Amino acid sequence: MYHYIRSIFYYILYFVVSCILLSSCTKFLDKKQDLTAVIPSSLTDLQALMDAGAMIGLGTPALSEASSDEYYMDDDVLNSFTKEALDLYSWTPVVAEENSPNDWHNSYVPVYYSNLALDLLTKIQINSSNSNDWNNVKGSALFYRSYYFLGLLWQYAKAYDQNAAEKDYGIVLRMSSDFNIPSKRATCEASYLQVIKDVKAAIVLLPDFPQVPTRPSKGAAYGLLARCYLSMRDYKHALSYADSALDLNRKLIDFNDIKDIRGDEANDVNINPFKRYNEETIFYSILNVDYDVLIGSGNVDTTLLSLYTKYDLRKNFYYGERGSGEVYKGSYSGDTYYRFTGIATDELYLIRAECLVRNGGVSKGLDVLNTLLQNRYITGHFVPFNNLSQSEALAAVLRERRKELYCRGNRWIDIKRLNKDGAGIILRRKVNGVEYKLEPDANFYAIPIPDDIIKITGIPQNEP
Repeated sequence: MYHYIRSIFYYILYFVVSCILLSSCTKFLDKKQDLTAVIPSSLTDLQALMDAGAMIGLGTPALSEASSDEYYMDDDVLNSFTKEALDLYSWTPVVAEENSPNDWHNSYVPVYYSNLALDLLTKIQINSSNSNDWNNVKGSALFYRSYYFLGLLWQYAKAYDQNAAEKDYGIVLRMSSDFNIPSKRATCEASYLQVIKDVKAAIVLLPDFPQVPTRPSKGAAYGLLARCYLSMRDYKHALSYADSALDLNRKLIDFNDIKDIRGDEANDVNINPFKRYNEETIFYSILNVDYDVLIGSGNVDTTLLSLYTKYDLRKNFYYGERGSGEVYKGSYSGDTYYRFTGIATDELYLIRAECLVRNGGVSKGLDVLNTLLQNRYITGHFVPFNNLSQSEALAAVLRERRKELYCRGNRWIDIKRLNKDGAGIILRRKVNGVEYKLEPDANFYAIPIPDDIIKITGIPQNEP
């Protein structure tokens, strides 16, 4: 199966590259007939195309993770990297080498696959014998497109602001596989609405649970909507969809149990203690590895580490001491190199807890938080949160969100949305004796789009 998927992937890649290299639309039309043999034409082909995007995917956006406050680098390590890396680390707009790997390109690859599947699907008639497969392909394509659209929005657009979203730039909403259609940046409002529209359409098509962990499902779509609405600070809808996702799967790993943890190996800094596709995983994806070397070469933020108590099992399962500091090893990818960015039940518990507290249900929100945390502490040593004010409860939830979701790819959007609520989070880094700060209203929170993309498409750049 994998070799078949890989073949489909490379045929499509060859097809796309060949078309792009053609000098005119006329030449493209001349060649198109010769390439029809490699274009997917059946539901099996289209499902393989969707699976190829998952299995050979290029990862979710990582520049924002590399720019966040979750890690730091010593000068001697940082100075071994390129100037591009130093600029990125100090929140300076990066001038990357032309055609170098980047999150923008990597995210629009699965968007292209999704659009190609949707376009080709119109040529396959749905009937009683193929309806499940047809619906799964369409639902998957809509899910993948919205999944990567949202990741692009979190990184390249300003935080959603209801009063400014119709003016702020969003992303390019590629809705067709026809690459002759010019790219244009939509507004932030239109971009978020498209994500929501796609996911809602996917929900009615996808099965409750995926046939394989890397495929999307109804639960994953509910979770994606919960993420989306949370980033928009629409806590009513975020709560509703988090509840819908948890109605399908509310399992939590008991960190005292070894069923989903590799037992005695949990204390080895070189071994990830978690099994891939553990029971908390609803949808699986990983961070773009192009920037992982930078993140992986750093040490975990010491302020964050100080938040864990000695009875909190996450401290040993997530991190390990190496060299001059602590490094991250506990991704739900089951690997010390790849960093899980997918949707999991622990994140949904935290979304539910936060939204309940924000909507006035402090006691219920703390109950949800306590349910999560009693699975994270040594048995008998967790003291539940009780009798807190709304502001105290919210602070507790947000603190645990940061501790639980380390390096999951959502810290950047959390800083952006919380600063919109007046959190006043200022990021600080020191490079070769010089201190750099990122103020709450800094333009860099909408990370600059790669220069070669701007040159090719002519779309407007983010403010410097």
